[in-house]
Amino acid sequence: MSEQIDVAVVGAGAWGTALAMHAARKGLRTRLWAYEPDVVHDVNEHFENKRFFPGHVLPKGLEASGDLAYCVKSARIILTVMPTPHVARLAQQMAPMLSDEQAIVSCSKGIDNESLETVNEIFERVLPRRLKSSLAYLSGPSFAAEVAIGSPTAVTIASVDRNLARFLQQELSTDRFRCYATNDVIGVEMGGALKNVMAIATGASDGLGFGHNARAGLITRGLAEITRLAVKKGGNPLTMQGLAGIGDLVLTCTGDLSRNRTVGLRLGRGESMTEILNSMTAVAEGVLTSRSAFRLAQQLGVDVPIIENTYRVVHEGLAPMDALNALMTRSLKDELVL
Repeated sequence: MSEQIDVAVVGAGAWGTALAMHAARKGLRTRLWAYEPDVVHDVNEHFENKRFFPGHVLPKGLEASGDLAYCVKSARIILTVMPTPHVARLAQQMAPMLSDEQAIVSCSKGIDNESLETVNEIFERVLPRRLKSSLAYLSGPSFAAEVAIGSPTAVTIASVDRNLARFLQQELSTDRFRCYATNDVIGVEMGGALKNVMAIATGASDGLGFGHNARAGLITRGLAEITRLAVKKGGNPLTMQGLAGIGDLVLTCTGDLSRNRTVGLRLGRGESMTEILNSMTAVAEGVLTSRSAFRLAQQLGVDVPIIENTYRVVHEGLAPMDALNALMTRSLKDELVL
C-alpha cells in the first residue's frame, strides 16, 4: 500500500480540481485522480489543470495520478467528483479498494438517466453495505473558480451518520470554506441535482430578454417543484430553505459562472442544443438531468411544469418562447400547495 494520505479526490474536472486545491491549501496531503494522462502531467509538472481548469495555479503539494488504487486505498477521506453517468462504473471500480475506516464523500450532483437514481442511491446499490455509515454527500452554492481563489463559501455535508458529518465538517472547514452538517441525504441530493435544470430555464428566460420579474418567478416556482419532488422522495422540506436548496438554486440560476445557466442563455438567444453541446468542454449536468428529473416526476406523480418544459426545450426542440407561454397560461393555482 502507498503511504497514507489525508484526501483523495476522484475526478479532475473544475470542481474536483478546486476541492483538491482547497484540501491541499489546508495542509491535508492530497492526491487527485485523473483519467486523462495530460491532466496528470500538467498538474504534476506545471501545477495547472490546463484541460479542465486553466488559469489556476495549483498548490505544489498537490499530487496527481492516473492510478485509482494508488489514490484511493491510502486515503482517510475520499471525495468523488465525477459526472453522474460515470458514478456507478467508478464506484464499482473503487469498491474492492475501500475500507470501513475511510470516509467517502460524493461531491457530484445529478440523477442517472437510466436508473433515475440520485448518487446516494447509486452508492448504496453498488458499494458494499458495510460502507453505508461511511458515506456522505457535499452540496451547496459553490462555484469551483471561487473556491479555487479562496472566496468565502458555505456548503452542507449530509450523512445518515451525524458523527461522520461532524467529523467531515472539522476536517474540511477553513476560514474561507465553512461546512454545515445534516442527516437529510435525500433532500441535499435532490436540491443539488434539480437546481441545474432550473438554471437552464432561468438562463433561457434571460436569453429571451426578459427581466428580473421573470427570473424571480422562475426561481421561486422552481424551488416549489424541487421541494415537491424532494418531499415525495422522503426529504425534509426545510432542507430546501438551506444551502443545498435555495442557496444553490439562486447561485446556479443567477451566477455568470454557471454552465447550466449559460446553456439556457444560449438557447434563449436562438442557438440549438447541438451547437451548444459541440462547443462545450465542461459538463452541464442539467442537460441530462432535465430528462431524468422529468421521468422521475412522472414516475412519482409529481407536477413539475418548469422541469417538464425545460426537458421539452432541451430534448424535444420546443422553442423557449413556447415553453414560457405554456408556463404562463396554465390553469391558475393556489401558491402554497405542495
